[in-house]
Amino acid sequence: MTTDLPQQIDVAALTHAQAFETLAGSMVSLLLTDPNLPDCPIVYANQAFEATTGYSADFALGRNCRFLQGPETDPEDVARIRQAIADETDVTVDVLNYRADGSTFMNRLLLTPIRSVSGELRYFLGIQKPLSPSEEKISPNAVRHAMREVQHRVKNHLSLVVSLVRMFGRGAGAAKPQFETLSRRIESLQMLYEELSNPERRRDMDTVAFGAYLSRLVAGTQALDGRGGIRMNTNLDAIDIPTDQAVSIGLIISEVLTNALQHAFKGRESGLIEVRLQRLENDGLRIIVSDDGIGMKEDTVWPSKKSVGGMVIQSLITQMRGKVDVGRSSSGTIITLEFPDISNLT
Repeated sequence: MTTDLPQQIDVAALTHAQAFETLAGSMVSLLLTDPNLPDCPIVYANQAFEATTGYSADFALGRNCRFLQGPETDPEDVARIRQAIADETDVTVDVLNYRADGSTFMNRLLLTPIRSVSGELRYFLGIQKPLSPSEEKISPNAVRHAMREVQHRVKNHLSLVVSLVRMFGRGAGAAKPQFETLSRRIESLQMLYEELSNPERRRDMDTVAFGAYLSRLVAGTQALDGRGGIRMNTNLDAIDIPTDQAVSIGLIISEVLTNALQHAFKGRESGLIEVRLQRLENDGLRIIVSDDGIGMKEDTVWPSKKSVGGMVIQSLITQMRGKVDVGRSSSGTIITLEFPDISNLT
């Protein structure tokens, strides 16, 4: 059984590994991998590793640790490990691993780089701890998986609500536009929820990457309109804002885009809508929505207090102490929204 530390390990690496094993005792599963060899293979595994995984050290040596992964291993956990290796940093991950007999166990993996006296990366030390059933229930993985299930259900429920609103709207006669407006509002909230749930962008639920959310909102609105000749361009600064304010501004922009698609291109199959998001010096933001449509008539009041959508927009703008300016010309309409008091703007 090959479990001795390899001869090529330098003094610094040997000291670290022996110190960990002496401190933790023989019951703790330890392994060393060499990032300087192709595919970062295992170069040392102790007896506790064999007992934990069912794999012999002879089998493990020379292989990458991925043989411990399986069909149900979370790709996000694997990505965190890979990123830590790439960044040469410590990481602790609860990852689902597979034993030699095919059974699974939740493995709390502590991975840390080991460097030579000169600071050069020599090895990665992995410490494995199988979690008990009670520990597994409260592990970050269990919480994350539960959140995923909740997110999946909420997304499906929102989609169902949109479908029901549209179904009832088809038979609503003169009230059909109100049903369509309602469905678009729900969809804007659905897109915001998806943005908050996106693991590639999510930091916390208190703020949202507003530029990314607006990009998603514009693309979704364009897809719903269904006219390939109406193009939408965006130029969006990267700004994080509080989620509740993102909800309000998202609803406003949804109404503005819907209004432009419904009225700006009457009699036309082509056109352009541009959306710009800019950071202001006073910790506020400016959003400009312009189109090259037929333009508003001079006597048109926008937002109109005579329509549900107009009343919603005016109410939300007032609540956020925002300002709106409508520019009219023969070549289209420019709507500028400014919100000077976006708290916690980062």
